[in-house]
Order: sequence, then C-alpha cells, then structure tokens
Amino acid sequence: MNETNQLQRKLKLRHVVAIGIAYMSPFAVFDTFGIASKVSSGHVPAAYIVVFIAILFTAMSYGKLVKKYPTAGSVYTYTKNILNPYLGIIVGWITFIAYLAMPMVNALLTKIYLSSVLPEVPGWIWIVGLIVVISILNIFGVKLAASLNIMVVLFQFIVVILFIYLNVRSIIKGPEHFINLNELFPSGMEFFNVFSGAALLALSFIGFDAITTLSEETIEPRKTIPKAIIIVCSIGAIFFFTVTYFMQSLFPDVSVLHNIEGASPQIAYTIGGNLFLSIFTAGALFSVFASGLAAQVSASRMLYAMGRDNVLPNRFFGYLHPKFNSPVLNILFIGLLALSALFLDLTLATSLIDVGAFTAFSFVNICVITNYFRTKKPRSFGFTFGNLIGPLIGLCFIIFLWSNLNFQSILIGFIWAMLGVLYLVISTGFFTKKPPKIDFEELEL
Repeated sequence: MNETNQLQRKLKLRHVVAIGIAYMSPFAVFDTFGIASKVSSGHVPAAYIVVFIAILFTAMSYGKLVKKYPTAGSVYTYTKNILNPYLGIIVGWITFIAYLAMPMVNALLTKIYLSSVLPEVPGWIWIVGLIVVISILNIFGVKLAASLNIMVVLFQFIVVILFIYLNVRSIIKGPEHFINLNELFPSGMEFFNVFSGAALLALSFIGFDAITTLSEETIEPRKTIPKAIIIVCSIGAIFFFTVTYFMQSLFPDVSVLHNIEGASPQIAYTIGGNLFLSIFTAGALFSVFASGLAAQVSASRMLYAMGRDNVLPNRFFGYLHPKFNSPVLNILFIGLLALSALFLDLTLATSLIDVGAFTAFSFVNICVITNYFRTKKPRSFGFTFGNLIGPLIGLCFIIFLWSNLNFQSILIGFIWAMLGVLYLVISTGFFTKKPPKIDFEELEL
C-alpha cells in the first residue's frame, strides 16, 4: 500500500460549490414545506430569512478556521489544534456520525421515492443499488464526483425554474397577489412561530460545512473554501426563500392539502399534472443521488485525516489509491456502514445527522472564540465582531437548535460519544499518548 501519497489539488471554486449545494440537497425544501408551514403558521419564507442570518455566523466561523487550518479534517482538526488533541478526537468522532448518516438517509429516501413508483421491486434493491453506484463513482476520484454534481445541480435548478413558472401561472389565475412582500412580515405575525419554523428549517443548511473536508483537494483553499461556504449558503437561502415564497403564495393554508408531510408532490401535480409530477420526482431522485455522492466524499476525507494522524489505524484509513488518489478503503468502509439503512428508519438516521452537525457547528464557533482570546492582534471593532461577537451569536443559535432536539437524538448522541471516549482511552493508553500535530507547511498550500 502506498501511504506516502497526498490528496491532489484538482478542485476549483465551481466544483466545491457544486459539492456543497449537492450535499445540502436543496430539493429537501419540498419535503419540509408542509410541516414547516404548519409550525410557522404559514410564514416559511420569513423563517428561512431568520435561519439564514443565524447560520451565516457559523459559516463565517468555518471560513476563518479554514484559512488557518486548510486540511481535510475540518472540525476535528480545528478542535484538536485550538482546544485539545483529545477533545478534537471526540468531536471528530461525534461529527463523523452525521457524515455517515447522510448516505443512509439518501438511500432511505431513494427507496421511498422509487418504491412509490415501482412498488413491485423490493426496497432493499434501491438501497443497495444507490450505495454501490456512489461508491464506485467516488473511487474514481473527487474530480469525477464534482463534475457529476455540477450536472445534477444544474438539472435541479432547471426543474425548480419550471416549478416556479407553473406556480406563478397558477397564482396569476387565482385570487392571490403575485408579489406581496407584506406576506413575509404581516402585522400581527407571531415571531415565536417564525423562530419555531426556523429551528426546523435550520437542517436545510446542513452540508455547507462539508466542503471544508475538501481543503486538501482544492486549489488555493484559504481563498476558495471560505468563498465557497458563503456562496453555498447564499444560493441555498435564495433557493429556499424563492421556492417557499411561491408555494406559500399558492397555498397560504396548507391544511387544504391532503397530506401536509407530503405536500410537495400534491402541489407539483396541482400546478403541472402528471407530466410535471414525473419531472419533479426525477429532480428529487437526482437530488438524493448527488447528496449521497457528496456525503460519502466528505466522510471519507475526514476518516483519511484521522487515519493520517494515527487516530484511526493508518494502514487502512490513511491509505490513498496510487492511481485514483482517493481514500478507496474509506469509501468502501462507508459504503458498507451505509448498508445499515436496510435496518434503520428515516427518523433515527435524521437524528444522527442532527447530533453530528450541531456538535460540529458548536465547536467551530467555540474554536474561533478561543482563538480570539489567544491572538495578539489589535482589538478593532471589526476584528472583535468577526471573531467574538459573530461566533457568539452563531453559538447561541446552535444552542437554541440543541434545545429543540428530542430525547432520542440526545440519547443516541450521548451513547455514540461514550463509545468514542472508550476508543480514545484504549487507543491512547489512558491518555499517555498524544495525537501528532500536522505541519501545515508540508501540505503545499
């Protein structure tokens, strides 16, 4: 095995942005619209504005840390170097569960979508089929995965443009106003409901952080990755706001729909008939495929970083294929673990994502705040806002999201964290060995 290889810098801004958008799975906005409209009392677009502003502070914290530590380890590397090496391992361990659960969720969604179209085909075939396909594609390298994601993301946007056109046509024919900004923040609106909706919709932005794991494969990562993070969050916000504005305008009261949790297929059928419903379903499937592809890329890179540091067995997790320059064993390992989707339900898999993502978001902000007090730079207002006030706002919002998690999610996260602590105790000989630190000058930045 060739263990001396390094990940090669092949990705440009457009590739990183495409992977980030694909990971976010923008079509999920359709899956959450019905329940989000009910929770927010019909103010989904306003809730998305709130959550975008809140999540932007965490996104900026990621950007600051990428400039300092542009490696594949993401929050694992940041926590290890700024806070504590042992804590970094635990945070990386907990965060990994989100990267692992995302392919499971995508496999489960694929089964749900395709089983509704072809009920005679056993559901396990769709799960195994998706995991095998994305694993093979990822083995051939990140550049191929990125190029495929660009095409898939473009197709999703085409479907959404068609969706908006049909929606506008239906609105014009109906009694509703085409453009009425008063619908966003009407008088008498209860902001508690908007914030409740924001807590639910914050999950829509999970994935922008995953592109930090591509730092070692990105050209000029200190410039490209922070820029890509803001672009991905901004595109996602515009996408979510625009789609939900027109959906909410057409259906201000979602109670008229037969199935609130599955409102989008009914809306698609209402505005475009069976033909558009078929196109819409294809867009949803492509979204799931692209998200699974991107999630496996990110998870395999985090495992590679931990393997390279000998936190995980180096000969396996630190291995790169000599021809494809991809962590092929990690990809296969994640693919095998993702097959557990055969035995899990969607609620449990989603809970794993919540715990991992919120842990990462929390510690990224904590790292920036800690670094602020350690730095010797002049304390200008701009520096203080960007490195202390902003991260504090981001951290407070993440704490708010933690408070909205159910007991099952917290329990699962605690059990997973304790397994990580047990592994750490054993692998470090009861904390007698410290993980090595990376020489960032050797990474050819």
